[in-house]
Amino acid sequence: MQVIKEYVQRWYESGLDPDEFICHGRQGNLVDIEEADTGVRRTVLTFCTNDVLGLVQNPAVRQASIDAILQYGTSNSSCSVLSGRIDLHRQLENEISAFKHLPHTQLFLNAWMAMQALMDAFCHLAIPVPGFQHTRETLIMTDVLNHGCIVSAIANAGTRSGKLFGHSPRVRVRAYRHCDMEDLARKLQRYARPDDRILVVSDAVFSMDGDIAPLPEMLNVLQNYEGSVLVMDEAHASGALGATGRGIYEHFGMLPQQAIERGVVPLIMTTFSKFAASAGAAISTHVAELKPLLNCSPTSIGTISLPPPTTAAALESIRQVRQHPALVQRLHENTDYLRSCLIENDFTPIGETNVIPVMLPPEINPKHFARILMHEHGLWVSPIWFIAKPRLRLTANATHTREEIDRLIAGMVAARSLIYKSTISA
Repeated sequence: MQVIKEYVQRWYESGLDPDEFICHGRQGNLVDIEEADTGVRRTVLTFCTNDVLGLVQNPAVRQASIDAILQYGTSNSSCSVLSGRIDLHRQLENEISAFKHLPHTQLFLNAWMAMQALMDAFCHLAIPVPGFQHTRETLIMTDVLNHGCIVSAIANAGTRSGKLFGHSPRVRVRAYRHCDMEDLARKLQRYARPDDRILVVSDAVFSMDGDIAPLPEMLNVLQNYEGSVLVMDEAHASGALGATGRGIYEHFGMLPQQAIERGVVPLIMTTFSKFAASAGAAISTHVAELKPLLNCSPTSIGTISLPPPTTAAALESIRQVRQHPALVQRLHENTDYLRSCLIENDFTPIGETNVIPVMLPPEINPKHFARILMHEHGLWVSPIWFIAKPRLRLTANATHTREEIDRLIAGMVAARSLIYKSTISA
């Protein structure tokens, strides 16, 4: 542990540690937070929540969660294949399948476990079956800016979880340049072998850059590889992309069926922590046979199933989105307004979604900028300095008002002026 002690000490001395806050309550976009180091409490206007449609405080969602506790208790206390499956799970899976236009859905506790389960199921199947021999290798292609849950899963895709010394065919992983379909095509030509099982995985919306994967072009490339699988991680796309929030396929005016007709197998991962006021994840497919493998993966049978209140909150949230598409429209309007205001005031937002990274000059410390916004203007944004190029990460949501957005812009302009004034004086 001495190495860890020395490392963390130097980490803190270098100012690389994130500021920590404890939330005591929330009303709308106003949050009562406490600075963990100082104990100072203040009420701030948040632009760093992923509650993109504002459903965390929706009365119907909260009541659904309460009702689930009263009916089932707080936990299922078992994995789904033993005794942990409840009717709410089935309802949520059916709701997601209808929302994503793919008939078979499997639930997971989180996206990290869902992605690892997919690698286990697709690459290594499950248990030895008499008379069946698995001999085909898997080639996985991944965008270089994919989320950490994808990176972790493919890094561990070489052997089935919990079976360190397995006998499955080899898994090969290659990365392609960010959203570069010419590079994807070149690398498929270079690395794909005639008998490979090909799996391409990508964020739909990239969480640090706020841009969108080029789905139509991806399908153009993959239709040349009959039976290839395209996995879209829709963590930041669900509820945010498309006229009714159904995600990247709707955004491009498509259905997953159109991928199927071109010989590509579409898989969609939905997560509930952003648009669905909850926690957990799901993988949807049109291939019925994939679901039992996902259900028997180590990340499913090795832990409890999604708790009742969490399941109920996600279920009711998706129903709210389907019943009230105006929520999605308000999100789009607020996103457009915030982006236009930033540009008008000479900031540099990138991407095209409600995830709005604002790039900063290298001489400006994002953490310092964010502290000024909080301490002087009561604004809470996410500074990014250790996992990507320096930036402020803003997130618009459906419940932000124009006045709140204007307040953010005014605070950012004032903070920038103060930082540059201090720099000149120094």
